[in-house]
Amino acid sequence: MSLSTNTFVETNKDRLLSELKDFLRIPSVSTLPEHVPDIQRAAEFVASSMRAAKLEHVEVIKTAGHPLIYADWLHAPGKPTVLCYGHYDVQPPDPLDEWVTPPFEPTVRDGNIYARGSADDKGQMYSHIKAIEALFAVNGKLPVNVKFLIEGEEEVSGAAIAKYVAENPAKLKSDVALVSDTELYAEGIPTLCVGLRGLIYTEIEARGPAKDLHSGMYGGAAPNAIFGLVELLSKLKDAQGHINIPGIYDDVAPPTPAEKHSWSTLPFDEKEFLKVEVGSTQLTGEPGFSVLERVWARPTLEVHGIVGGFVAPGAKTVIPAKATAKVSIRLVPNQDPEKVIAGYKKAVKDFTPAGIQTEVKILAYGPAISVNPDHPAIHIAAKAFADVLGRETVFIRSGGSIPIVGDFAKHLGIPTILMGFGLPDDGLHSPNEKYKLANYYAGIMTIAHFLEQYGS
Repeated sequence: MSLSTNTFVETNKDRLLSELKDFLRIPSVSTLPEHVPDIQRAAEFVASSMRAAKLEHVEVIKTAGHPLIYADWLHAPGKPTVLCYGHYDVQPPDPLDEWVTPPFEPTVRDGNIYARGSADDKGQMYSHIKAIEALFAVNGKLPVNVKFLIEGEEEVSGAAIAKYVAENPAKLKSDVALVSDTELYAEGIPTLCVGLRGLIYTEIEARGPAKDLHSGMYGGAAPNAIFGLVELLSKLKDAQGHINIPGIYDDVAPPTPAEKHSWSTLPFDEKEFLKVEVGSTQLTGEPGFSVLERVWARPTLEVHGIVGGFVAPGAKTVIPAKATAKVSIRLVPNQDPEKVIAGYKKAVKDFTPAGIQTEVKILAYGPAISVNPDHPAIHIAAKAFADVLGRETVFIRSGGSIPIVGDFAKHLGIPTILMGFGLPDDGLHSPNEKYKLANYYAGIMTIAHFLEQYGS
């Protein structure tokens, strides 16, 4: 491990933190149109940071959506090429009243930096750029060739980057991709993720009467769009967590015995998981499967929001004409998204109550991903991680989805090293999102060390 690179990080901690705070102050919420100027500011911030780190050919690429940022440094002949990916967009901060400090005024408390995007993914992605800066400062050059592709739509669709990757395989040609948008299994445990669930994100629109009706005059005779939608949703998944979509379990690849044994050795405490991470009275899900199997290796169906009818303060007795639900399905390896979508549409049609009409809109979808843990670059990454954190690296899956990993495999034919530095309680997408400062600095050191080892 390069002590010089580590020394660079140690002696520049205050500046590295100050720059991260500047980045986190930009409210780059990709899903809200009023933040388009902030998205542009965040893209320019990333590009400027890349230039300062001595990366070359930096360009902010206009797309039909939010900008991409590309950069490279290709002066290591005979050495592998690493494609670094991350995203600068963030989720909306709502509900604002649950934040202890404002979401876009980064604040350090108890060794953590609190801000929207601190862990997902600004803090982690910024570590890649700072690792490049550290290597240049210490060695005057890089040990490998690098390419960077950073997006601003990961939290909404990833449509622009998916199109760009498909259309530019020669420009992006690399040996391996490196992504830091995951987490350590637990504090201090170096962790590489070798499996991600896929995602199908949908809207179901339910329509009842032609217009909102007076519930006193028509209640008991007219169909209610919200009630019909709730009835439909309750049939898509039963009380035991079993999904009632035809064929959804047909192609599910169960974890191997070796994986299940490995998971059983992890320091997982179900009571702690319930109390600290979930915070409810009990866990739910399919009987017969462990919690880790349910969140890593089983398909799920979740409802994210329902809109319809009268929701303002006060009373208004209407039978709503229309209601909409946001519904997602998480996929696991071997499942075909298009087959699941076909079954989902059939289930919605079959479960639609009398008097209600429904329409399904597919907003985005992508398959689950698995990475071969025996790939040489994965072995090197595992060793580099272990060198920095001082204990053996573990291999896990994630219940989340990172669609670009599938695009890299499909269009570039390369595996992705999922080397994340977040923690399970960082509160991604929730109020009071945080990122442990020690992990921010360790991320810079680990990425620099990995690149050195991969180059040797």
